[in-house]
Amino acid sequence: MRIGFFDSGIGGLTVLAEALRRLPDKDFLYMADTLHVPYGTKAEEDVKAYIFDTVGMMMYEGIDALVVACNTATSIAINELRERYSLPIVGMEPAVKPAVEMNRATGKRVLVFATPLTLQLPKYYALVSRVDDMGIVDSLPLPELVHYCESLQFDKAVMNEYFLSKLAGYDLNDYGIIVLGCTHYPFYKEILRELLPPHIEIVDGNVGTVKRLSALLNRYGIAGGGGNGDVRFMCSGHEPAYIDKMQRALAFLRERDALTETLPT
Repeated sequence: MRIGFFDSGIGGLTVLAEALRRLPDKDFLYMADTLHVPYGTKAEEDVKAYIFDTVGMMMYEGIDALVVACNTATSIAINELRERYSLPIVGMEPAVKPAVEMNRATGKRVLVFATPLTLQLPKYYALVSRVDDMGIVDSLPLPELVHYCESLQFDKAVMNEYFLSKLAGYDLNDYGIIVLGCTHYPFYKEILRELLPPHIEIVDGNVGTVKRLSALLNRYGIAGGGGNGDVRFMCSGHEPAYIDKMQRALAFLRERDALTETLPT
């Protein structure tokens, strides 16, 4: 049993790290489209072509299920991928629905961080229109954050200055939850926790995505193990240095997550 994880870069590793915690009896293939990262600032039709080319490479390598560990790629191509391939395919979407439900009783607003392309796509507008019956969701594009993440820029002083500049026009007392609507962004979860007022919760879609993956594997009758948590890395640019970067980034996430003794619900 080998599950494929796909993203434009290292962002999907935040989802893979959750899968390694919850599905330790599976093996994984992680594919980064390094020739075209980032997706979030490019034209939709170009990104769609990149997605199908890269997923095609993964299918050739052999996978039993696919996680599109990228909100932008999910918005653009998830339906067509499911039409083309018969294996279980799980996508990502910003965790707007649970955030709205969590804030329903507090009267606080929800702020969604995402890439510019995700926020421009009809799928995002449809999601917000469907779940935000109280009109409490605001959206903030962070086009530079993927570049910071891909450069492994995690210096607290640098990132604090960046986030404070982006949030300068917002009264954070009005907000109860910030949604990390790109899989790269959870790399900055701890920096944000220290920076933001303590009443603001930070949520992402990673736990829900892995839970949907597990349920889908059961539905397809392929939930059995057969693996031991082995991860194989590939990238469309075939750069050994990027393979090393992915390994280091995953190790960073797993070490950080190991500090949490219990799995989040």
